[in-house]
Amino acid sequence: MSSSLNQRFTPWSLLKFAAPSIIMMMFMSLYTIVDGIFVSRFVGSNALSSINIVFPIINVAIAVATMLATGGNAIISRYLGENRPEKANACLTQFVCVTIGLSIVFLAFILTFTTPLSRFLGASDILLSDCNTYLRILGLFVPACMLQALFQSYLVTAGHPNFGLALTIGAGICNAVLDYVLIAVCGFGVAGAAIATCIGQCIPAVVGLIFFLLNKNGLHFTKFSFHKRELLQACYNGSSEMVSQLSMAIVTVLFNIVLMRIAGEHGVAAITILLYGEFLFNSFYLGFSIGIAPIVGFQYGAQDKVQLKRVYRIAFAFVMISSVILLGAAEGLSRPIITIFTDDPETFPLALTGFRLFSIGFLFSGFNITSSGFFTALSNGRVSAILSFCRTFIFTTICLIVLPHFLGINGAWIAVPIAEVFTLLVSLYMHQKYFIRSGKQNYFA
Repeated sequence: MSSSLNQRFTPWSLLKFAAPSIIMMMFMSLYTIVDGIFVSRFVGSNALSSINIVFPIINVAIAVATMLATGGNAIISRYLGENRPEKANACLTQFVCVTIGLSIVFLAFILTFTTPLSRFLGASDILLSDCNTYLRILGLFVPACMLQALFQSYLVTAGHPNFGLALTIGAGICNAVLDYVLIAVCGFGVAGAAIATCIGQCIPAVVGLIFFLLNKNGLHFTKFSFHKRELLQACYNGSSEMVSQLSMAIVTVLFNIVLMRIAGEHGVAAITILLYGEFLFNSFYLGFSIGIAPIVGFQYGAQDKVQLKRVYRIAFAFVMISSVILLGAAEGLSRPIITIFTDDPETFPLALTGFRLFSIGFLFSGFNITSSGFFTALSNGRVSAILSFCRTFIFTTICLIVLPHFLGINGAWIAVPIAEVFTLLVSLYMHQKYFIRSGKQNYFA
């Protein structure tokens, strides 16, 4: 396991190492996107709006799991770099047990307060029934959802990224097939979409548990022991990714409120499609960050600053080049992407105009996402949290509240790109401070 992390990486070998995580994250994003496509096509725009209204609750659960996945991953990979496998195994066991316990709390909360939560998030009388149906079913399977997020990261650190990829691809195919059967054939509506998603999530969750129970020659479960310092450090290190997910939930609610006021249910359906597009494109860089995190954590733990600097240079050169390519793809494919979701005469033009403006942010989001992930892997949770909080909450919220008052619906569409530009300025300052300027704070000095 450590030999795959302790090597001289070239651009090709680094990308090859990260590729399973990239594909894995993109398939993960397709879980929700495929639901949206089938629901929009076979049930209608109102049902699509219902899914978007209540999904922020699930984002909260995913946020907590992501915190323990990324923050815990930095600790586990660091212990592996320090040649302390027994500590790595103990931390893995603790983080999984804590996640299971928290998931049960989420499950009980969602099932107890389903209708109040739907109302709080903005469900109208027309949308309430579908909102409640979708939320209840996803709530029942929150443990699988959270474990899946954990094993995305931990299987990479265990030296089995391709196995994790295979699980995610299998879960994604299962989800898509069940969407077709339950929605298009059986006519179960949003309930079918929720059931398909949950069954798909169970595959990596259950198999991941079995893998770490049986993987005695590598990273594996051991007898549970409580390590307060490591748990707190994992929460601190992963706080940026948690903030990112929580902010995504809050921003989604704000988008729904703003678009409902400006354009009604069709506006909410349009922003749902745009957020799906953002989710898919940004998952590319989330996967890249997850993929390189064990390498960064290992080299940092081993104090190999030459290799650490080399990985840094390769990673951000790749991000800058690929960002231009992805922006071009998003702009060129905007019409086909929207067409996949809807041909509704009121929703389509809103979504098409919005996507072409919204996608400008892809030019900057990759650098910001990778910067935050890089600092997390270096166990610098403070800087990582600052970048994530600025990107996903502070700047986006300010732009979303202010710009629509002056620019109408176009102000809502450009809120995210402008927030990404402001975050880029903060990211560049952090790079200057920790990677370029000489001094004790420089990780490469």
